[in-house]
Amino acid sequence: MNDYQKTIQTVLEEQAVDIENGLSNEEVLKRQEEFGLNELREKKKTTLFEMFVEQFKDFLVIILLVAAGISIALPFIEGDGPVGVGDFIDGIVILAIVILNAVLGVVQEQRANNALAALKKMSSPSVKVLRNGKAVEIPSPQLTVGDIVLLETGDFVSGDIRLLESTNLRSDESALTGESTPVEKDALATFSDEKVLAERSNSVYMSTLITYGKGKGIVTEVGMKTEIGKIATMLDEVKEGKTPLQKTIDQFAKMLGLICIAVSLVVFGLGLLENKDPFEIFLTAIALAVAAIPEGLTAVITVVLALGMQRMVKRHAIIKNLSTVETLGQATVICSDKTGTLTQNEMTVKKVFDMDHEYDVTGTGYSFNGEILDGKKKAEINGNLDLILKVCILCNDAKIESEDKVLGDPTEGALLVLAAKGGYSLENPEKKYPQENEYTFDSTRKMMSSINQVDGKHLVLTKGACDQLIKQCNRISVRGEIRPITKKDINLILKKNEEYSEDAFRVLGYAYRETDTPKSNDLEQDLIFLGLSAMIDPPREEAKEAIAKCHKAGIRVMMITGDHLTTAKAIATELNILKPGHIALSGEDTKNMTDEEFEDAIMNCDVFARSTPSDKIRIVEILQKNGEIVAMTGDGVNDSPALKQAEIGVAMGITGTEVSKEASNMILTDDNFASIVAAVEEGRIIYSNIRKFTIYLVSCNIGEILVILVAMIFSKFFGSLIPLLAIHLLWINLMTDAFPAFALGMEKGEENIMDMPPRNSKEQILNKPTLIKVFIQGFGVMLASLLSFKIGLILEPNSEVYARTMIFVTIIFGELFRTYSARSETKFVFQSNPFANRAVNLSVFGALALLAMVVYVPPLANVFQVQAPKFFEIAIAIGLGFIPLIFGDLTKLFKDKVE
Repeated sequence: MNDYQKTIQTVLEEQAVDIENGLSNEEVLKRQEEFGLNELREKKKTTLFEMFVEQFKDFLVIILLVAAGISIALPFIEGDGPVGVGDFIDGIVILAIVILNAVLGVVQEQRANNALAALKKMSSPSVKVLRNGKAVEIPSPQLTVGDIVLLETGDFVSGDIRLLESTNLRSDESALTGESTPVEKDALATFSDEKVLAERSNSVYMSTLITYGKGKGIVTEVGMKTEIGKIATMLDEVKEGKTPLQKTIDQFAKMLGLICIAVSLVVFGLGLLENKDPFEIFLTAIALAVAAIPEGLTAVITVVLALGMQRMVKRHAIIKNLSTVETLGQATVICSDKTGTLTQNEMTVKKVFDMDHEYDVTGTGYSFNGEILDGKKKAEINGNLDLILKVCILCNDAKIESEDKVLGDPTEGALLVLAAKGGYSLENPEKKYPQENEYTFDSTRKMMSSINQVDGKHLVLTKGACDQLIKQCNRISVRGEIRPITKKDINLILKKNEEYSEDAFRVLGYAYRETDTPKSNDLEQDLIFLGLSAMIDPPREEAKEAIAKCHKAGIRVMMITGDHLTTAKAIATELNILKPGHIALSGEDTKNMTDEEFEDAIMNCDVFARSTPSDKIRIVEILQKNGEIVAMTGDGVNDSPALKQAEIGVAMGITGTEVSKEASNMILTDDNFASIVAAVEEGRIIYSNIRKFTIYLVSCNIGEILVILVAMIFSKFFGSLIPLLAIHLLWINLMTDAFPAFALGMEKGEENIMDMPPRNSKEQILNKPTLIKVFIQGFGVMLASLLSFKIGLILEPNSEVYARTMIFVTIIFGELFRTYSARSETKFVFQSNPFANRAVNLSVFGALALLAMVVYVPPLANVFQVQAPKFFEIAIAIGLGFIPLIFGDLTKLFKDKVE
């Protein structure tokens, strides 16, 4: 049996504690030895060195390291003379790329794994307890099971506590449960059945805040055994899987490695069959291996994702992991918390009923911008409405500090705003209407009263739950007439109360009376009923449009909240989250479901209320099991494990707890659900661009493989020469292709990118249709290159250097021209301005400048074994260079079949 199910006496007896004296010093030491300190444990952190080493376990990185080793080893294998530093430049460049990637990975990982540290910061620094019969203040870690804790307004709760006494006690549990308003606590409440955390009214929990009243309780759990400790344990146990992009790149790298090995073996075997020199065959196989590896791909992906992170900041999203930028564009489901994410987390009065008229109230939150409307015109503030506003401002303990902050109960803050909209000044109202007496709120009466001097009269001004308030009313005020209250009046009040409640409004009733004895203690009787108000934590204005965009983009939006089912359904209906035929569930509905029943329910559920942290993780796991890519949004401690479990955890930057921010992959700086849609769009653009430059880079590699393979097979036609040396291939892969690839990564994206459904999470970046494109474009590269090589052999039959210069220059012109075709997978070059991407233009000119240096600067020409081409040779290279561009555009003719 749980402690909240036990009576106070039973708990005290089991803990062997005297409620008046608390624990002795000796007993404290014994219990601390048994239960440990009141701290949240952290598992051993990965060292920076371990993180660094981990970066080198990626398959593509291993291939790059092999390429670097080959590049460094080639000068020694060739053995054509003294070896200089210049011979190792390509290997050094590849190693630099690998190390840069590793450093970036470590930096991102180091910043992203501090969730438990943030949880520890939430613990209260000190706590008031009874020890040896005296009230003392102790550091929170010294608290132990059995301590008697004294609670009052403003205290952070330092452990899980079963209440022994409570006076008008309320606790803000929003960070832990998602409950949008402070929860009333009652020490005397007992439960025979198990209750979800949000309904355990006789207990308070670590990391929550006492917003009102005072109390006394006994500590039942400390440290990792507390409810927040259980969340910390779940957070620690959640393993972050690889994102779809990471999985795709891994698969792609393995495929490249197999191609690299297979083709090299084939070429080596062909050479041996033709009785060629084994050393020459080995050099050819090495050149092929280098040709198969897109050395610049990892660096380009890293930089493009980093640039995407910078663009996301401008769109109010901070990305903590590079791969998250792309993965967000793949999201198929967004699981959103309600309070503070879809809603404003600011109670707002929307309707007032004065027993004759129903008034609408405009504006939202704690801003005074808004009016009380009677139909379409501004309401006249008199009669019952005026008295209701007086109750709102005078029977109230809250203060409005700013438009986004209220000191005190959020409900009372909303009533002050209502009074301000009705024309009342909130500046020291007690000066104009002095308070003479007060009956504070308690959970038994469910009412609160203030006795004030108003226009020379002593008025009892009362607000509270309608069903309780009408029991204390014997009269009612309707259209200025005060008369005895009838059964018909009571039915009308209760009907209106039920009507508002069904629409998820929180309802309060208002009453008053005059008195000649303001100091009396029995004034909450013989009251005159005035009317009702209905308030709600309203949806964010921009959320509805953002959700509509999600649906258009094929993304399902699911609300997961700790709040009541009625409230959640109402908000979800207003925002069009709850689709026809889909269901809304609560944690209680699913408590006794089998795993199969729970899974079936979740796949058809748009709203899940009264959720626990374990429910959220379970929901995310089910969605992932069914192939969904899940983005989980939230701002509370209770959201953190699910934020970490999801592929994309999205925390709120303003209202979010530090725990949720640290557990997430992305933080919204404006807490705006609409920013998620912007992030989705950016993610889709980035993935589209990654596809473009991957096709661009890999097709060049395929072209290079075909060049060497075809030249090997038809060796007699090409003078038994290897057309391109390893140093040429490395230069093309690293210097010529990499910069245009960076530029392709900065494309603005296709116009209809948000009208398409999310791509299949199992789709590989180089799937069968894309590979067809790659081979077609690679064939174009090979055709232009070998034509150039053959022309060179014809023009200068006895010069290998001349022929290699021709193919080297031609393949570079071809690659640079093909960049303009690669800007779109669907539009031909002439269908849009080919020079619209300034970055592409700069990269092309930059690559041409580097080419000029290589062929026209003698020391570099000697290293690359090329010569300075004349105008005639350049003209041939330019002409043949258009062939790859034409083949690039040809793939777009077959888009219906290929894509």
